[in-house]
Amino acid sequence: MIKFNVGARRPANDGARPEHTDFANDLVRRTLAQHGLLPKSDGGLGGITQSSRSSMETVLDGFGRSLVAKDFSDPPLPDGAEFRRDVFACAAGSRTYRTYVPSTAAKGIEGVVLMLHGCTQTPEDFAAGTGMNAIAEARRLIIIYPHQSRGENAQSCWNWFRRGDQKRDRGEPAILAGMVRKVMAEFDLPPGRTFVAGLSAGAAMAVILGETYPDLFSAVGTHSGLPYGAAKDVPSAFEAMAGRRDLTVAPPAASPVPTIVIHGTADATVHVSNADRIGRAVIDRAGDMTIETETRSMVSGRDVHRSITTTIDGAPVLEQWRIEGLGHAWSGGQPDGSYTDPAGPDASAEIVRFFFETAIRDR
Repeated sequence: MIKFNVGARRPANDGARPEHTDFANDLVRRTLAQHGLLPKSDGGLGGITQSSRSSMETVLDGFGRSLVAKDFSDPPLPDGAEFRRDVFACAAGSRTYRTYVPSTAAKGIEGVVLMLHGCTQTPEDFAAGTGMNAIAEARRLIIIYPHQSRGENAQSCWNWFRRGDQKRDRGEPAILAGMVRKVMAEFDLPPGRTFVAGLSAGAAMAVILGETYPDLFSAVGTHSGLPYGAAKDVPSAFEAMAGRRDLTVAPPAASPVPTIVIHGTADATVHVSNADRIGRAVIDRAGDMTIETETRSMVSGRDVHRSITTTIDGAPVLEQWRIEGLGHAWSGGQPDGSYTDPAGPDASAEIVRFFFETAIRDR
């Protein structure tokens, strides 16, 4: 999760002295810097307007708490499976990562999924919470879990809100794409079987990768994420997360990469309107010749609205899940991980199912 912890809010006081206001502004500035969203050398509020401050207050209400770190030791693995540790480096920088190689790999790998964790999470945490390694065993998938270090962002968030990390062959997109290509080469995997998914800040970066590397990623999965170009700096990041900033940057990809979007209506960290904006960007470039169907179901007492858009010949374009009552947590996730909601539906299973539906047409 995209998480900035400045503590509890206090009622406004018209009689507050200027020095108190200065102290509060400095607290916001220092807190943002500590959480990787403001250069520590910035002596002021970095161009934050009064409107942006109001948005910050609204967003901060939803997550003014600290995450207690857990010790995520590696779980027992099936005989023949591996959960590797590695480092990838290129001209844009380097990141450590974990790679899950299933015990079923000898029967042939069916694809690669790049899984991007949310803020404060680790690869081990994300693997435990999503249960993706178990799916990898059943579907013969390689799963890559990159790690965003605190040296690159104080809360281990992927830097989706920085212009330099929203472009092809630059910054974090270049590092992550290179990491995937390295794994593809090792396992001799053909194109058309490479996918990316993420949660929160990881989902925002997954969207960026789909837009900047449509030749590499065959499909994108987003959970509680934001659209491409939703922010360019700290103030606009808060505005976007609160649902108060509409998409204004045209995505670079000429045609949309098939995308599955999952979001809860009770998400107090990333407003659910961002899911609609991700979907709209995909649909706008899919052309007029599409077919949309909608279904409603009840899962664990929740109303689940599912919208499916395909081309006229049935090729997947967009699948959008709107889950009533789900907060900022991985739907159907395992309690061993952070930011999970076991109630369902099972986001991991649905995302992988969608990925395979896009890949089947390439066989």
